[in-house]
Amino acid sequence: MRAVVTTGAGGPDVLSVGELADPRPAAGEVLIDVVATAVNRADTLQRQGFYPPPHGAPETLGLECSGRIAELGEGVEGWSVGDEVCALLAGGGYAARVAVPVGQVMQVPAGVSLVEAASLPEVAATVWSNVFMTAHLQKGERFLVHGGAGGIGTMAIQLAAARGAEVFATAGSPDKLELCRSLGASRAIDYREEDFVEVLQEAGGADVILDNMGAKYLGRNVSALATGGRLVVIGMQGGTKGELDISALLRKRASVAATALRSRPLAEKAAICCGVVENVWPLVASGSVRAVVETAMPLDDVARAHQLMEDGGRAGKIVLTL
Repeated sequence: MRAVVTTGAGGPDVLSVGELADPRPAAGEVLIDVVATAVNRADTLQRQGFYPPPHGAPETLGLECSGRIAELGEGVEGWSVGDEVCALLAGGGYAARVAVPVGQVMQVPAGVSLVEAASLPEVAATVWSNVFMTAHLQKGERFLVHGGAGGIGTMAIQLAAARGAEVFATAGSPDKLELCRSLGASRAIDYREEDFVEVLQEAGGADVILDNMGAKYLGRNVSALATGGRLVVIGMQGGTKGELDISALLRKRASVAATALRSRPLAEKAAICCGVVENVWPLVASGSVRAVVETAMPLDDVARAHQLMEDGGRAGKIVLTL
């Protein structure tokens, strides 16, 4: 099969399209003919040698895909060959075929194209698991997401707004700030000109913060929390080691959680995907939540796609089509 291969750890130039052996579905797995996949920041980290796949996962990049079922592994029920699906992956999405545990396979939301569907599994599962399953964001609470114009940010804004939260989002350009507002953010914060801590403190503090920066924002995020607030850290773009003011957490009765999706056990991923299908897909089908795809390009342009991801300035997801 056609698949993205690498010549070693490095920049986007180590990526090219070559040939790999076709995968076969094991018991409890589904084989998907891939129509599209999407680029995530974790893919760029893996390409650089910083984020190896979990044990047993494909070495090929790609944490999500859409396509059609080509074959069912032993014991799989409820699906048929030819069904259009999207899937959350531990790896292998940058390829013509991928074998996926059946619990991570989801129907494509009604009214969504397969190209759009490729951009949904990773962001939907990340936001649902962290903002709602871990932080338990409730209707009427204040929610802050950093990087509001990115893939995770655009999904987080929409889901939080659709479920009745007051949404704050940070972004760094007029176009991105406008995108955040158009998706449901009641307050878009220009992090180049404004202090998000001051904005949130004036509003009464954030009940939930979803953060992809890590160390750089740790102390400021705690300062921005309301009493009983919950900070969930899902990324390390701003470093891995920071100072945590325990006294501030105690005074606020606040909490900090750090989570990763890719390395979770299969049962946990299946539960997350069930939650996405039950709670997120109806909002997508109704139009309350939509896929935000900045650009789609052929798989052969994978190096350019990674360069676009690393250059920044983008809004939404980058999709690769096969």
